Amino acid sequence: MATKNLSHLCLLLAAACAPALAVGAPLPLKLVSDAPLTGGTTRFDYESLDARDGRLFIAHLGDSTVTVFDTAANKVIQDIGEVGHVHGVLVVPELDRVYASATQTDEVVAIDPHSLKIIARMAGGDYPDGMAYAPPVHRLYVSDEHGATETVIDTDTNTRIATLPLGGEVGNTQYDPVSGHIFANVQTREDLVEIDPKTDQIVARYPLPGAKGNHGLLIDTDDHLAFIACEDNDKLLVLDMRSMKLVSSFDVGGDPDVLAMDLGLHRFYVAGEKGVVSVFGITNGKVTHLGDGLVGGNAHVVAVDARSHRVYFPLKDEGGKPVMRIMEPNN
Repeated sequence: MATKNLSHLCLLLAAACAPALAVGAPLPLKLVSDAPLTGGTTRFDYESLDARDGRLFIAHLGDSTVTVFDTAANKVIQDIGEVGHVHGVLVVPELDRVYASATQTDEVVAIDPHSLKIIARMAGGDYPDGMAYAPPVHRLYVSDEHGATETVIDTDTNTRIATLPLGGEVGNTQYDPVSGHIFANVQTREDLVEIDPKTDQIVARYPLPGAKGNHGLLIDTDDHLAFIACEDNDKLLVLDMRSMKLVSSFDVGGDPDVLAMDLGLHRFYVAGEKGVVSVFGITNGKVTHLGDGLVGGNAHVVAVDARSHRVYFPLKDEGGKPVMRIMEPNN
């Protein structure tokens, strides 16, 4: 209890020093606990939850490991090494596999989620980052951020089968099950690219007025909306995927990066490099800004457990140690 109270005090002090935003109420989250993470006080990147057993796979970029965190026991199970400068992590339950992108070696690594062993390595383009899986064609799409391309991997054979030029630095990539298409941010062109995975051809480009550095991407299939985080001007853009037009824009915390959705509560989270997290709700297709707050230093990574509604933020340095900050809605 003393540790939890101390963590809560640190959180309150941090919130008092948080940079002010033009809009937004206080952060509608409360601290559950801080659980220790392994490794050094180095950068984390994406994380992905395996809802089948509550295991959270975390890219510990600075340590070149994928950390496996048990959300039931709130402890690290294992660190999977030799994933050089790991950025993206994606659990694909139907394949019974986890993929991780390693920018140091320009590879995508396949991991068995049971044995926690690396089972395959494949070419991943130039600086592979975000990933999305297209189930109908059994293909993985990987953002080659520096290569200005999208790498296509056949997950049946774990081999690269195509490289698609996108014409600019690529941000995050997502699969939309409604259209059956892949969407990718091209952040230096300030547009969104639509790819048909059946042909691996670009079928459309959509300009994003007001975007600067459109990196983060999340698709809400229930409401047919796409959320786009712009790291260079601290904006969240909302795109109606029926009309493919922007319908709203919000101010968020500094350098927004990773987004996560809680479908049960109809809310989503935008985590930023400056440590500020913004929370939004969705009612009848309308997006509402619920609040903002400083979660911790460099809290730019977020994942949600839809069953418990708990929210997970790996923080690289809290009192000289890495921790998993676990929070939950306070209303």
